Amino acid sequence: MEDGRLCQWGVFRSLLAILQWWGFNVTVIIINKWIFQKLDFKFPLSVSCVHFICSSIGAYLVIKVLRLKPLIVVDPEDRWKRIFPMSFVFCVNIVLGNVSLRYIPVSFMQTIKSFTPATTVVLQWLVWRKYFDWRIWASLVPIVGGILLTSITELSFNMLGFCAALFGCLATSTKTILAESLLHGYKFDSINTVYYMAPFATMILGVPALLLEGNGIMDWYQAHPYPWAAVIIILSSGLLAFCLNFSIFYVIHSTTAVTFNVAGNLKVAVAVLVSWLIFRNPISGLNAVGCGITLVGCTFYGYVRHMLSQQPPGTPRTPRTPKNRMELLPLVNNDKLDDKV
Repeated sequence: MEDGRLCQWGVFRSLLAILQWWGFNVTVIIINKWIFQKLDFKFPLSVSCVHFICSSIGAYLVIKVLRLKPLIVVDPEDRWKRIFPMSFVFCVNIVLGNVSLRYIPVSFMQTIKSFTPATTVVLQWLVWRKYFDWRIWASLVPIVGGILLTSITELSFNMLGFCAALFGCLATSTKTILAESLLHGYKFDSINTVYYMAPFATMILGVPALLLEGNGIMDWYQAHPYPWAAVIIILSSGLLAFCLNFSIFYVIHSTTAVTFNVAGNLKVAVAVLVSWLIFRNPISGLNAVGCGITLVGCTFYGYVRHMLSQQPPGTPRTPRTPKNRMELLPLVNNDKLDDKV
């Protein structure tokens, strides 16, 4: 009886964690799109900078003041040699995500972001010469096919937004791969990641945002009919962005890897549906089919990766894998964790 109650509580806790993660994630995406489209605040560098500042303050409060999460101590020298390069790629990733949101619909942007597993595998194969089981490559086929179909049939296609989203996938993959070597020996969670990287990202982005967008922001502020209300919305997006990171920490510790993978892909579907209900961007039938194929492919990729990770050592390998190379699993991709700071 007691075991049954514990099981029910575990299921309820996992469901609650997923729902609050979905809520924060979708809200951050929608409010960012609202800022660019409805408030006419077309300054992605400044929006990203606001998010970094709010996340830096939030992480400091959680770790140093409220002590809800223990601080992972990093050697001062490692902060510049390891954390700073990661922060630069991290910053590029967030900026590209916001740039893409300015020019293309949420549905299209989220579908392209699902391309990240493929870019991670290809980068490891091309640059780091790592080889993978043929089933990993096969699982990428529906992802690539779905992205191609979605791109060809996108009614609101914009080349700049498309390229920003695509290069954002490459930045996410690069950060994931660099984390293996640069952060070796440190086991970061989402809160400590923000604690160390967000201040660096603010420092990297602050001057370019001021120089490139400062005058435009002043003109926007003077021309906007309700500037203070708009500023409050922009600041609230930064607060929600930090809450999203805290919700990620909660959901990771409340669900299994498989559940997290499936929930992450369903989250994309929820974001696409909610964004369509709010912004009413046109979506053709083939476009919706391409998005669906992509999400199914991502779920299948996660399943294949989990299945291969459960194989005991010494399991016979397929003859199609080169025998003189070590066959590896792709790195765990954390694009669901870090692209909304």
